Amino acid sequence: MSPHLPMRPAWLCRNCAAPWPCGRARLDLATEFYGHSIALAFYLAASMQEAMDDVYRLGLRPDLPALHARFLGWLSLARRPHR
Repeated sequence: MSPHLPMRPAWLCRNCAAPWPCGRARLDLATEFYGHSIALAFYLAASMQEAMDDVYRLGLRPDLPALHARFLGWLSLARRPHR
């Protein structure tokens, strides 16, 4: 099975072509960062910044609320305490 990684500069999933992070990528990230929700938030915030930079480089204006929802809005669902 191919990993669900971003394809830049479009930020679509290389595997399923959904906007990244797609549902499977979110599940994989939540598993990978289990117990380390702050590290996951930093990773996703950095990815969101890279996506915004790519949109600007393409000469477009990013939809900031949509990007925030896509990259960070789901984090509260993935939070787990570190043990």
